[in-house]
Amino acid sequence: MKKLIVLLSILSVSFANAQAFKGNTDNKLQIGANLQDAATGINVSFDYGLGENISVGVSGAYALGIKEELDADFGDRFDIKGRFNAHLGSVLNIDENFDLYPGLNLSLKNFGGHVGARYFFSEGFGIFAETVFPLAKYDSNITNPAHDIHNQFVVNIGATFSL
Repeated sequence: MKKLIVLLSILSVSFANAQAFKGNTDNKLQIGANLQDAATGINVSFDYGLGENISVGVSGAYALGIKEELDADFGDRFDIKGRFNAHLGSVLNIDENFDLYPGLNLSLKNFGGHVGARYFFSEGFGIFAETVFPLAKYDSNITNPAHDIHNQFVVNIGATFSL
């Protein structure tokens, strides 16, 4: 019983010290699954804090599991985005371990938006979920079905790390 109490005490202290977004010069790395219609893949993103509630970053995704009929090449499978985020956790006075961030992104495929959330269990580790959606596609006249990869509603889920 003593060991259980000690373990719970240690865990509660590590939870209390976690903070989702610290502001200026805060670095976050996210690695996770990229889920979309007819494809699944991996997503890696990095955000750098510019101010108390603002960050910029980059995100890259590569589709691995694609339906055969799409006949996608490397250019269809890969996408990279520049990101801008507004971190609302402290503005909305939410738990300091939780970060809610809407944002805009500019990618090789489109101009779009995203809404995400992070929850940190400790100072350096947490989980995230993010929805990404195109607002304006660069070329809507392309008839190749593989063009829709990364050019549609996407969900990213995975682990996030404070660097």
